[in-house]
This record gives sequence, C-alpha cells and structure tokens, in this order.
Amino acid sequence: MQNLQRLLKIMSDLRDPKNGCPWDLKQSYQSLVKYTLEEAYEVAEAIESGDMKEVKKELGDLLFQIVFYAQLAKEEGLFDFDDIACSIADKMVIRHPHVFSDHHYENEEAFLKAWEEQKEKEKSALTSSDENLKKESMVSLMDGISQILPAMPRAVKIQQKAIHIGFDLDSAEQVLPKIRGELDKLLTEIKAYEAETNKVKNIEKIENELGDVLFSCVNLARKLEIDPERALRLSNHKFTQRFRKMEAYYQYDRKKMESVSIIELNKIWQKL
Repeated sequence: MQNLQRLLKIMSDLRDPKNGCPWDLKQSYQSLVKYTLEEAYEVAEAIESGDMKEVKKELGDLLFQIVFYAQLAKEEGLFDFDDIACSIADKMVIRHPHVFSDHHYENEEAFLKAWEEQKEKEKSALTSSDENLKKESMVSLMDGISQILPAMPRAVKIQQKAIHIGFDLDSAEQVLPKIRGELDKLLTEIKAYEAETNKVKNIEKIENELGDVLFSCVNLARKLEIDPERALRLSNHKFTQRFRKMEAYYQYDRKKMESVSIIELNKIWQKL
C-alpha cells in the first residue's frame, strides 16, 4: 500500500498545473486509450515469453494507465483510485457468492451461467434507472461486449453470450462442415470477383464471406477450448522464426531472395 500511495502521488505531481510534465498534462481519456491497449498486449507478450521480470515490469506499466485515468477523474470530481478499487471489490463479492457466502455451484458451467445472469441483472438495473436509456434500448445478451475489442476476442465473447440460450453447435466436429460451407461461399464470391469488371462492388462480398470464415474458425477454437488469439500468436511466432531461418539461408541478402522463384523459396521453406 505504501508503494501504491507513492505511485498515486507521482501521478498527481505529473499532472500538477504549474510544475507537472507537459506531456502528461495534455493527455485525456481518449488519448490514453491507445497506450492502454498497447500495455495490455505487452503484458500478454511478456507472459508468453515466460520472462517473469518482464511480466512484473509490464504489469506496472498497465497499472500506471489505471492510475492515470483515476487522476483525470479525480481532477474532474468524478471518482478516484479508491472508488475504482471499491467498485471492483464490491462486484467480485457479489459475483462470487460461493466464496463470500454459503451459496454452492455444482460445477464451473453453473457458475459461469450465474455470472452472466448477474451481469444481465446489473445491466437491467442500470437501464431501468435511466428512463431515457430505457426508451432508447432494450437489454440484450450482446450488451456489455466492447466495440473497441480486437475482432477475434470480441468474436469469442459474442459466441459465449449466444450459448446461454443454447444457440450453439454440439461439438467441434459439427463446426467443420460449417467452415467448409463458408469457404465454398467465399470461393463463389472470389470467382464472381474475378469475372466482374467493377471489382469495387464485389470486394465487399468477399470481405463479408471471409469474415464468416474467420468467425467460424473462432467458433471451432472455442469448441476445442483453445484461445484463438493465442493460437494465432503462436502461428505468427512460428512463421517469423521460420522466415528468419530462410533469410539466414540466403545470408540475409534481400536482393538474392527477391530474384529467387516462389517455387524455390517454397522448397527451402519446407526444408527448414
């Protein structure tokens, strides 16, 4: 707690109108968003690397983002860091009655279902307390899924919401024909695109069909209990490492690599 108070004081000093840092003074909620997202991804990267010293460092950077938002809100008289901590503490107690009261869940599935139901109750309470909001929108299972989330984790959350009413396939095996069907539709649109002279019009259809393929692949990953974001990160890492080896094979001579045919490049790729 002593170090936390020190951090809060540092943040306050950085935002001091007279003696603060010019860069920190010009920041806003909106300008900080990109940095917050970057820090969250750097935490994930550090965890993937297994370097716990780096994890500690990156978690500190992410915590600083929260402290920054809290300072902005404190200056506006909205809330402070203590209010943030209190809010999440209250929420966790309410959503974990099996820990903080005598409630019992039969399994993890029952717990997760209750978790979502509690979130819906909280959303309903918020909506019913604001008559204007109540008139403008109805409570939906899709509420609460951030629009700013990267598309892949957002797709996972959307699908996780849908399964609460049983809108889901039974197994991973049943997802595969769905992916094949989406690929067939994508191929149809690609052929139409190649035959069409006005290519601006058809590219949107290809984009939509490709999106459906990706959404179905996320569904497959979810059914296999695999994090698609992590799976793609692993593939990205695997590709870049293999590509570096191919560059090393050609002694990092870019002109030489550019002069080699794709057939030859693929042969080297398969050997690595």
